[in-house]
Amino acid sequence: MSMDKTQKIKVLVVDDSLLFRETIARAISSDPQIVIAAVATNPFEARDRIVETHPDVVVCDVEMPLMNGIEFLRQLLPQYFVPVVMVSSGSNKVFEAIEAGAVDFVAKPDMQSGKSIEAFCLDLIQKIKAASTVKTARPKPEKAADRLAGKISHEAGAIIAIGASTGGTEAIFNILSALPPTVPGIVIVQHIPPVFSEMFAERLNTQTALRVKEAETGDYADQGTVLIAPGDRHMRIKKVGQRYRAECFQDEKVNGHCPSVDVLFDSVAKEAGGHAIGILLTGMGYDGAKGLLGMRRKGARTIGQDQASSVVYGMPKVAFDIGAVEFQAALTGIPQVLFNLLK
Repeated sequence: MSMDKTQKIKVLVVDDSLLFRETIARAISSDPQIVIAAVATNPFEARDRIVETHPDVVVCDVEMPLMNGIEFLRQLLPQYFVPVVMVSSGSNKVFEAIEAGAVDFVAKPDMQSGKSIEAFCLDLIQKIKAASTVKTARPKPEKAADRLAGKISHEAGAIIAIGASTGGTEAIFNILSALPPTVPGIVIVQHIPPVFSEMFAERLNTQTALRVKEAETGDYADQGTVLIAPGDRHMRIKKVGQRYRAECFQDEKVNGHCPSVDVLFDSVAKEAGGHAIGILLTGMGYDGAKGLLGMRRKGARTIGQDQASSVVYGMPKVAFDIGAVEFQAALTGIPQVLFNLLK
C-alpha cells in the first residue's frame, strides 16, 4: 500500500523528555514526507492528541511516568488503531511492546554522539514510513507451538535460512516455537538494532525448544541450533564438510541494511544449493528477494509469507513477483510447509 506523495505522514511523538521530543522533532522535520501532528509528555495526554489530530503513526517511549508504553498500547489499540513505533534505551521490554501490538522499534541514541543521533534519525524516518503503510491491527496468529510434534527427519547437509524485517520478531517466534530440536540448523537475518539482536536471541532461546544464539564467526548451524545475525554485522555461511559455519563481518549496507538478508541468502545459494530451504517473511522494501531467487535457481525450496498475515507485505511481495517464491503461505501455515519439504 503506497501513500499519496502529496499527503504527509502525520506523527504524534510521546516522550516525557523535552530534549528527546526536540531530537525526534528535528529528525522528522528533515524529511519532506513527514510532519509532526502533535507532541505529548505522557500516555494520558497522548490519548487526547490522538483524538484531536488523527495521526498516521505514533512514536512512543517504552519507559514513561504514569503509564509505561506497553500498558498504553494494550489500552489504546483495541479502541483506536494507529501504528506505533516504540523507542527504547536498550530494555528487552521492547519485545513485550511488539507482542502488545507495536509495529516496530528503534534504539535511543547516545545524546552525546552526533553520529549516533544521525543514525537514529535515519532509522526512525525509515520505520515511520514503513509503519504508515500498516492500515489495520496486526493479525494475531494462533500460537504455533506443539503443532509439529515428533521428530523431523532430514538429509545431511540440510539448512534453513530465514529473512525478515518489520513485524519479523513475532513472525520468527511463531515459526520457531512450532519446531522440534531435530530440525536442521537455521540461520536468520532480522533487521534489528545492535544490542537487541542478542536480547532477541536470548528470548527465543528460553521460549522455544531450539538452541538460539546471536551468531559469532566460527559458530556452526548444527541440528536444533538457530544463529541470528548481530544487529550491526552481515552474516554468511561457509560449508565445512557436512556442516555450515557462520561468518559475521562489518561492511557497507546492502539494500539499506546491515545485516542484509540478501548477503545471507546469496551465501546459502552458493554453499548449500539444493540442500537449503529459504523463507522470506514480513518486511518493508526488497531485501532478500533477489537472494531468495538465487537460492531457488540453485535448487533450494523457497517459502514466502502471504499478504494477509504480513505486518508489511513488502519483501515477500517483491520475492513473489519476481518468481522467487515456490510456496506462499500464511504465517501459521509456514511450519507445516517446512515440515512437508523436509520430509
